[in-house]
Amino acid sequence: MATVARPQLSAPEFVALYAGMSRGGGRSVDELVTEAIGRPARSAVVVEWWTPDGYPGVLANPPLLDDGTPMPTRWWLADPVLGRLVGRLEAAGGVKQAEAAVPPAELAAAHARYAAERDALLPADHTAPRPTGGVGGTRQGVKCLHAHLAWWIVGGDDPVGAWVAARLPGGDLHENPRPDVEP
Repeated sequence: MATVARPQLSAPEFVALYAGMSRGGGRSVDELVTEAIGRPARSAVVVEWWTPDGYPGVLANPPLLDDGTPMPTRWWLADPVLGRLVGRLEAAGGVKQAEAAVPPAELAAAHARYAAERDALLPADHTAPRPTGGVGGTRQGVKCLHAHLAWWIVGGDDPVGAWVAARLPGGDLHENPRPDVEP
């Protein structure tokens, strides 16, 4: 199979591919989130990015769940189609490839930005356990390409998220990002 070079999209360009679509056929956001992640959310979440056919694509988690449990993952990739595509990339060695492709200092800086963004949402007087780590809760390296892509989609300055987006099959994203739904 021939490799075709594709232009790198910025996060706003990527999101613009999915702009202007209706949302979820009239169901509640809670119902759509439950369907997308396969269970009810453990806290109030915000849908930060919607798929073109109106389903939750990226969820914003609070730094603390409703029961007070620290939640290190601020941005959750909820779209099952993108989730499968990223899962295939991970299964093909994508985590190690991304670690090799992104300079360690850039990755460390991305983790620091992510943690600072998440931790800024904690109450100033919070003394109980706090979320730790950067993207996906890891302190160094790459743990979860899904979390990196989710943050990048919503505008995070994440070199791994950009790396992932550049490797996703363009046809799947442009022509019909949700094969289970008629285009």
